[in-house]
Amino acid sequence: MGWYILKLFLLLPLIGGMIWGSLKLTQRLQGKFGGPQGGGTRAVRIVETTMLSPTMRLAVIEFHGREILVSTSRNGLTRLAEAPAREVVETAA
Repeated sequence: MGWYILKLFLLLPLIGGMIWGSLKLTQRLQGKFGGPQGGGTRAVRIVETTMLSPTMRLAVIEFHGREILVSTSRNGLTRLAEAPAREVVETAA
């Protein structure tokens, strides 16, 4: 019984430290992967999303000067509509 408690006191902090370390490493590496390659701008940009139900969502994606309306669900993506991208109007405050 004493050997079991000794192992518990030694291994429990070790496992907790490994979990904490993996979370910190994930946070550090999160910005490095999935970003634009070569310092350029992103080719795809999510303009807006709207949740219709817990399993369905509408998203407007901008791609090469076009806005594409897609529906996302458990089955995948479905393209619903496509239009030219809107001009970005900046207002002076």
